[in-house]
Parts: sequence; structure tokens; C-alpha cells
Amino acid sequence: MKENNRRGFMGKLLGGFAGLGAIGSLVAMKKTWDPLPSVKAAGFITLDMSVYADNELVTEEWRKKPIFIMKKSAEAVKEQTQEQSDRDIVVNGNSYMVAIGLCTHLGCIPAYKTENEEFLCACHGATFDSSGLVTKLPAPRGLDIPPFKIDGNNIILGEVGPEWQKMKDNGVTL
Repeated sequence: MKENNRRGFMGKLLGGFAGLGAIGSLVAMKKTWDPLPSVKAAGFITLDMSVYADNELVTEEWRKKPIFIMKKSAEAVKEQTQEQSDRDIVVNGNSYMVAIGLCTHLGCIPAYKTENEEFLCACHGATFDSSGLVTKLPAPRGLDIPPFKIDGNNIILGEVGPEWQKMKDNGVTL
């Protein structure tokens, strides 16, 4: 009887050590899969919004994607619909269109046509207005707005702030 109790205890002890070893191995494997701090830092970019001129499209790069930024003039803001205004990012009283510059149909980069203030995707003819809303199909939705956080006169792309979360919760962006 004593022998069986001892064997049972030794078996449980061996199983416990094996379980600890397996957990240690899984933790080590997960650490090797996590991105390096330098890679994580590349996911954020800070943009000083005071340098942009009215109604001029500027393309920045974030996570190897084009980001369209346009500061809207006061006149342009007055002429907008509510749906267009909902997509604006307001920093220090100025309205900006900030969007990932990839067509939501197949991922092509739309060109901005200044004469009619719209983006035209050459792949299949989808068009977007100066707020990034679809004006002609086949694009299934407007240009996506990247996650952002407003910090004074800057926006930080890649960090989720309350303004972006509100846009997402209201269905303005994905």
C-alpha cells in the first residue's frame, strides 16, 4: 500500500514538473514571436498638423501605406454635409481629412483630381469626395481613417484615441 502511494506521488510530481516545463517552453516561444520594440515603435508616427496648407493634399507614409491629409478651408467646411463633417478630424479648430490612401475595393491608390476635388481610382473607376466618402461604386465604403490620437497640435497615427474610437463606434470607419 505504501509503495502505491509513493508511486502515485512520484507520478504526480513528475507530471507537475513536465507541465511547468511545457508552460515555460510556451512562454519562451511566445516571446520569440512578439515584435521587437523597434518594430512596435515603427507603428506610430506623429504629425504636426500646423504645417499643412488649406485645400492642399499631402501624402505621408504610415506602416508602408499612403496617408492622405488635407486641411480644409473654412469655406469648404461650411459647404459640407453632416456625413462629410463626421469624417473630419478637428485639431485646434481646423478640420482635416486624414485617410488611408487605398481604395476599399481592391487596394489601389486613388489619384486626387483638383479640378473636381475628388479621388479617382484608376483600377475600376471608383471615386471618393474630398472627405473620403464613396461617390461612385464599386468601392464598398469610404476611405478608411487610420487609428489616431490628438495630442495638442499633433496627431499620432497608430494610437487609438477617444476621437477615433467615437468614429469607429458611430460606423464612420472600420
